[in-house]
Amino acid sequence: MQYDFNKPIDRWDNNAVKYDEMEQKYGRRDLVPMWIADMDLCTAQPIMDAMDARNRQGMFGYTSRPDSYFESVCQWQEKHNGWRPDPARCIFSLGVVPAICTCVREFSQPGDEILFLTPVYGEFFDSVENWDRKPLTVSLIEQDNHYTLDFDAFEEALKRRPPLFILCHPHNPVGKVWSEEELRRMGELCVKYGTLIISDEIHSDLMLFGNKHIPIASLGGKIAENTITCTSATKTFNLAGLQAATIIFPNQELIAKYQKFWKSLDVHRNNCFSLVAVEAAFRHGEEWLTQLLAHLESNVLYVEGFLRENIPEITMARPECTYLLWLNCKGLNLPGDALPNFMVEKARLALNDGRAFGKEDGEGYMRMNIACPRSTVEKALSQLKQAVDQHMGR
Repeated sequence: MQYDFNKPIDRWDNNAVKYDEMEQKYGRRDLVPMWIADMDLCTAQPIMDAMDARNRQGMFGYTSRPDSYFESVCQWQEKHNGWRPDPARCIFSLGVVPAICTCVREFSQPGDEILFLTPVYGEFFDSVENWDRKPLTVSLIEQDNHYTLDFDAFEEALKRRPPLFILCHPHNPVGKVWSEEELRRMGELCVKYGTLIISDEIHSDLMLFGNKHIPIASLGGKIAENTITCTSATKTFNLAGLQAATIIFPNQELIAKYQKFWKSLDVHRNNCFSLVAVEAAFRHGEEWLTQLLAHLESNVLYVEGFLRENIPEITMARPECTYLLWLNCKGLNLPGDALPNFMVEKARLALNDGRAFGKEDGEGYMRMNIACPRSTVEKALSQLKQAVDQHMGR
């Protein structure tokens, strides 16, 4: 079927975080919300049909998970990424972030340093610091808005023997897809220094402009044996509110240690709606995803052209993945709090402050979510142009 991703959807007063918590976060309600990473787009019809059918049963008791659930996850990985995980090594989680938090808790000790690359999804910092661990960060090298990894700096960090390396793969917020060569070098160095890899691959289905995702565990050998992979249908199919992720382990020993914590809380089942939604997504959602990616690419190209022609002070690299744009706003000469304040008070936009992804590496950047109808993007850029023109005296 044909999906209309340009149809506006009213999410106000519907308990949507992006809308109903915006005033609490930004101090205003009259902003274009383009911050938290979910979509202002309806999910695939087969998912809604499966949830409707489940709802019509009228009973919502304890829910058993069939073997077909994790089989659908593994079949999707095989078809899209050429990697066939073992369903017996797949574990349910309430989300990728809870899984990362649990891995930090169970596979390291208080006071340990946990390695990751910045700028990066801000929850990485919280996942480490909330368990009394210390972030050990390596800054990505930026040149003309493109990012690469300094492998010498990465190895120097590994020499400190951090127990864990949390890999954002693909990388949020810079929109980078890691190459096989980069993944292999990272993986081999982690094996060398005894650092377990936690690979956050939640954005891995959102590949743009012909880019391909390579699960780091698909490299096989010792790298696969040293990698825990975190996946989910929630980012791909806009299902975050259903709280369901799949964590793929290399062995039963790590599974037992991870599960000990969750079993102590008696958390190990899907809710009845996430159960059917996830399986429907992976079995019947491909047509929707293909159309979604075309829509996202179109929005990216529109923003890219608009900035180039109208707001040269703000630049960006074309993202290789995700629906998140990493905007370099340094040309506005608005240091510190002045930049996010400008976006809120002058441009009337709710974007993510780049400093949330690393205080130094994110300075001068804003993250924009373009998973929305084109009309929303057009309104946001029109407001941004007007604000920048006034700021620059044009």
